[in-house]
Amino acid sequence: MSPLAAATRVLVTGGAGFIGSHVVEALLARNVAVTVLDDFSSGHETNVPDDPRVRVVRGDAADHDPVADAMDGCTHVVHLAAIASVERSMNDPIGTHRSNLVATLQVLERCRVVGIERLVYASSAAVYGNAQLPPVTESGPLSPSTPYAIDKLAGESYLRFYEHTYGVPSIALRFFNVYGPRQVSDSPYSGVISLFMRRAAEGAAVTIHGDGLQTRDFVYVGDVAATITACIELEGTPTSTIMNLGSGTPTNLLELLDAIEDVCGTRVERTFAAPRPGDVRHSVADVTRLRENVRQIPVTTLMTGLRSLESVHRRVE
Repeated sequence: MSPLAAATRVLVTGGAGFIGSHVVEALLARNVAVTVLDDFSSGHETNVPDDPRVRVVRGDAADHDPVADAMDGCTHVVHLAAIASVERSMNDPIGTHRSNLVATLQVLERCRVVGIERLVYASSAAVYGNAQLPPVTESGPLSPSTPYAIDKLAGESYLRFYEHTYGVPSIALRFFNVYGPRQVSDSPYSGVISLFMRRAAEGAAVTIHGDGLQTRDFVYVGDVAATITACIELEGTPTSTIMNLGSGTPTNLLELLDAIEDVCGTRVERTFAAPRPGDVRHSVADVTRLRENVRQIPVTTLMTGLRSLESVHRRVE
């Protein structure tokens, strides 16, 4: 029997959010009961499946009581709750520190008390900064240049501490640019694809910060959810417990806009502005570790993912 099949219940922090809700669905599809911990500051109740196997705890992952309540009866944890915005962390480093690092420490401490069998942690490619030429490898130099990236890297350090000191098994996945259905598009902190798709649907211009030749590794949210589920299913401890989670394919922003125009069948006007503080010039993942340890890598092409997202936008309209 696999660890996932034997799981009593999996806690997904941030389970009402963009990525978290897809993870919840992936677990339910495997007939695993789920507890969702979310303060609904960015997640939405409509994202949570109406399913008797889902228990919802409303609360902040940085607070002891809701974490203790949510982890009751759980055997595994997927820790996604965070403020996933470089720009917001630059504007509010103290507030984002609480959500991104204090919450991680709170969850880890409860994992220690309960004796959780495995924690899967959402880290970020932001920990690399501009330290490496792409594709970036997990063993290369790290240079976090924003409060968000610093908190994510500190979270990884706490994972290692809790594993080595208290025996809390964990896997850290360094997410690259995740996109897909349910990603908000009406916020300055939204992902670039959700913002560009919304602008295309509205017939409005998009603003590109910089020259548009900066590259990103766009990975579809369905692939991310499948990888997280596979990490829970792993038997024993993988050789590497820190792994990149990306597509392994670079796309610059001008190429992205060309693809969106093709999918949406409309021309998108482009304006240019100064680069934003903390932005990384080039980012693409080396996914060798993921392939070797989890034996699963993202497979959805950018065009396939964009078509899926565009069809969702069309149904909503």
